[in-house]
Amino acid sequence: MKNQNVVIRPFEAATDTEKLSGIWLDASLMAHPFIGERRLIEQRQLIEEKYLPNAETWVACRMDEPVGFISLLDTFIGAIFVAPGQQGQGIGRKLIAHAMVRKGELSLEVYTRNQQAVRFYTALGFREVSRRSADDEGLPFENAHLRLNG
Repeated sequence: MKNQNVVIRPFEAATDTEKLSGIWLDASLMAHPFIGERRLIEQRQLIEEKYLPNAETWVACRMDEPVGFISLLDTFIGAIFVAPGQQGQGIGRKLIAHAMVRKGELSLEVYTRNQQAVRFYTALGFREVSRRSADDEGLPFENAHLRLNG
């Protein structure tokens, strides 16, 4: 498998915050163009100051360099992002597997317009539980709530 040389380690705020928010921004610009670049750039500060410090975050590294991460709020995946140049190499699967071993079940929300992510989660066995027509900020971006039971 392509992810064999990937190591998953705990988040280290002092050295990881900026790198992970950069991965988040690059991947979000690619996966969520419908949100708009300006809004995503504004959200990067929230990622750094609020979301990463308040979640259980695990970092996927290649040769000690972060290439992706997963942030958990108990069994809910608040974020999972892989650097665009590293996608399709099994890193996301490895992060999900790591979280499943730790938690036993997982849930998440995904923008339904992000068909690549929807296909990824479905292939891993996630099943849709519900949908809502707006995102957390009340904008008209449909989200599906998915769950994976161990």
